[in-house]
Amino acid sequence: MDKFVIQGGKKLHGSVRVSGAKNAALPLMTAALLPVGKTVLHNVPQINDVKMMAHLLRIIGARVDFEGDTLIIDSTNCTYTEAPYELVSKMRASIYVLGPLLARLHEADVSFPGGCAIGTRPVDMHLSAMKALGAQIKIEHGYIIARTEGLQGADIVFEKVSVGATANTLMAAVLADGITDIWNAALEPEIGALVDFLNLMGADIEGKDTNHLRIRGVKALQPVETDMLPDRIEAGTMLIAGAITNSDITVENCNPEHIRGPIGKLRESGFKLDVDESSIRIYPIDGGIKPMRFTTQPYPGFPTDLQAQFMALMTIADGSSVIEDTIFPNRFMHVAELNRMHADIQLDKNIAVVNGVKNLSGSQVMATDLRASAALVLAGLAANGKTEISRIYHIDRGYENIDEKLCKLGADITRLKG
Repeated sequence: MDKFVIQGGKKLHGSVRVSGAKNAALPLMTAALLPVGKTVLHNVPQINDVKMMAHLLRIIGARVDFEGDTLIIDSTNCTYTEAPYELVSKMRASIYVLGPLLARLHEADVSFPGGCAIGTRPVDMHLSAMKALGAQIKIEHGYIIARTEGLQGADIVFEKVSVGATANTLMAAVLADGITDIWNAALEPEIGALVDFLNLMGADIEGKDTNHLRIRGVKALQPVETDMLPDRIEAGTMLIAGAITNSDITVENCNPEHIRGPIGKLRESGFKLDVDESSIRIYPIDGGIKPMRFTTQPYPGFPTDLQAQFMALMTIADGSSVIEDTIFPNRFMHVAELNRMHADIQLDKNIAVVNGVKNLSGSQVMATDLRASAALVLAGLAANGKTEISRIYHIDRGYENIDEKLCKLGADITRLKG
C-alpha cells in the first residue's frame, strides 16, 4: 500500500495549474449515456474515481478511451443495466448511473453506493425523485431495482439541498414526458456545468444557478464535445498549501468566483491574495495566522470539502478557532490524526475547537478519506520533521498527482510503493 513521506518546513514558490473538476467529471460521464453516439470530454483529471467510473460505463456497454486529459465515451452499444456491488461499493458517485439508465433504457439495478467513510449519506432523495418521475423502485439484496414504462414530468421539492440528488434528477428528467420542476436544487458550479452540458446536447433546462430548475422533456439528445471546469476544491487546497507554509505561490487555471468563501476566510486569517480572472496569488504574512470561526454550508457557503484542509491551517493559528460542519456532521476523522501531529483539537459532535499551537510535529498518520488525506499532506508540509501518511489511495481518488504538483513548488514529498 503506497504512502507519502514528507519532510516538512520547506517554503513553496512558483505556480501550479489546477486540474479538471472531479465533481463535475463524474456526472458528465454518466450523462454521456443519455444520447446514442460519441461524447468527448476535455480537461478530465486522471484520478482513480474517474478510472472507476470509466470501468463502470464499460460494464454498461460504453466504449471509453483516454487520450491524455481527453475522455471519449461512445454509448452506442449500452444495453446492460446493472451497476455491480464490486464497483459501486468503492465510489458513491456510481449512483449517478441511476437517472440516465432509467431515462434511456427504462431500467436500472444499482448497488447501494460506498465511497469515503464520512458518515451516513442516504440516497433517499434520489429514490423519491425517481418515484415522482414514475419509476417503480424496490430494494432487494442490497440493490436498488428500478423500472419504468416511461418517465413522466413531476414537481419535485427536495427537503434539503443535495448535489447528487439534483444531478440524478436532472439526468432522468431531460428525457421524461412533460415538465419537471426541481425546487431547492443545489447551486454548486458542478450542477451548473451539468445543466450547460445537457442543454448543449439538446435538453431544455431553465434556471441555471438558481434553486428552481425547470426541465421540459425532449425525445432525444445528441452527443457533444465540451471542456471540464477547473476543480475548485483543488484550487482551495493549493491556496491553503501556500498559507500553511507561509509561501508565495500562484494557483492557475481556476475560477476564483467558485471559491469566494475560502478566499474570504484566508483574507480574514491575515493573508493577502491577488485575484485575477483565472488565477489567484497568495503572499506570505509577517505576523501570525488569525484564528477563524466558520460553518460549512451548501454553495455559495464554505464548502465541506475544504473543511479538513482549513482545519489543518487553523492548527497553527494564533488562538482558538471554531469549525462546525453542518453538511456531513461526522466528517472529522482527521481530527485524531492531526492531534497525533501535536495539534490541539477538541471535538464535540459536529463542532471542533482548534487551539493553535506554535509548531506541528511530523508523525506517522493514516488517511481516512479523500479530504482528510489532503489535510494531512498540508499539515505535513508545515510540520517539523518527517511525516508518513499511509493509505494514500484516498487522495489518489480525487487529486491528480498532488505530490508531483507540490514538489514542483518546492515541497519534499516522496511516494513509497507498498
